Amino acid sequence: MQQQLRIGIAGLGTVGGGVWKHLHTNAELLLQRTRTRIAITRVAVRRAERAEALGVAPELVTPRWQDLPEDPNVDVVVELIGGTTDAYELISRSLKAGKHVVTANKALLAECGEELFALASRHRRQLLFEASVAGGIPIIKALREGLVANRIISLHGIVNGTCNYILSQMSTTGRTFEDVLADAKALGYAEADESLDVEGHDAAHKTAILAALAYGFWVPMHQVYTEGIRHIEQEDVKYAHQLGYELKLLGIIQADSAGAVEVRVHPTLVPREHVLASVNGVFNAVYVRGDIVGDTLFYGRGAGADATASAVIGDIAEIACMGPDAARCRGVGFDALYARVRGIEDIHSRYYLRLEVSDRPGVLAAVASVLGEHQIGILSVIQPERDSGKTSVPLVIMLHDAVERDVNAALAKISRLEVVKEDVVRIRVETFAKK
Repeated sequence: MQQQLRIGIAGLGTVGGGVWKHLHTNAELLLQRTRTRIAITRVAVRRAERAEALGVAPELVTPRWQDLPEDPNVDVVVELIGGTTDAYELISRSLKAGKHVVTANKALLAECGEELFALASRHRRQLLFEASVAGGIPIIKALREGLVANRIISLHGIVNGTCNYILSQMSTTGRTFEDVLADAKALGYAEADESLDVEGHDAAHKTAILAALAYGFWVPMHQVYTEGIRHIEQEDVKYAHQLGYELKLLGIIQADSAGAVEVRVHPTLVPREHVLASVNGVFNAVYVRGDIVGDTLFYGRGAGADATASAVIGDIAEIACMGPDAARCRGVGFDALYARVRGIEDIHSRYYLRLEVSDRPGVLAAVASVLGEHQIGILSVIQPERDSGKTSVPLVIMLHDAVERDVNAALAKISRLEVVKEDVVRIRVETFAKK
């Protein structure tokens, strides 16, 4: 017997418009696969002309998102308005009113996910969020279902297409950050205010969600170490190539046997032979290591109307397929082994350092002496010849594995050396070694 699932959409922007379009275009395919007729019965949009341009029937349109939770002809509310104020109220009211919810709102889930999933559980409703991380890549379902038998050892993600485009272009064209950023804006890959992307906050929200799925507890955002790419200079990209690396903004999540979990986002040198080094442009990828399955890679478009709409519609279809079982809320699974976050000062990593130093004998020995005092070994050194007329030269040093706290202490002392002329540039290096 054919069933019907009635959908209310809040927001008809890039993603909302894509959801409207593809729910209609693939209506018969979805009916065949879910045995449920999925019908849009209400659309909340601030600008009626946007709905008109998409062909939404006027009787379905309301300017008030508040009408969706109150509408008895809506079974599922799709929240695509963004932000953390109205979106929070919409999701909360919808769950309390007995509606299932589908959202792409990574910022809201990162900040309030624990509370909202508890609310969904109390009201026996679904809160699905595949589109919140990595667009059309089904990484949420993979962690919740396909890898459910695994303890996640580590997860490394390129989850912001804007930053990946900028760093890829800097790598292949030799242009500066500011030049490539201007192109990204012209192409629509970056917003007019690029700070959410390039300062790492968007990637941090997504990484926090993945950490909750992987380890079963929500990490407060202030405990997610976040560093963006605005300070990356072309000469660091050049030296990375000489050393055999590509530069990527990574979200890194990994656990130790004592129950501590690292959750951090920052520019990272990735070995050029590693699969993540070849992920370029606006594409995203998530590299997951499980204790049973080993290494797996999830790759695809991380943003855009079609990729994100695909994930949203996938969640709607999942609710349609559940039928009566949809009352069983699927939140974040708990794993008693993991309970705390390891701070950035306690991590172990390799490091890339670039110093601007006086061009005279004994400089490397002075720097090496400070590193030695903190039990930090040097892996390799690049000392380019100085340009004519300059009294200082770059000194590039690769460090062995070290504790971040020790590196910080050493850099504080190195920066005070008379021979060091500028702030030291430090970039973490990922080897993907099994620990």
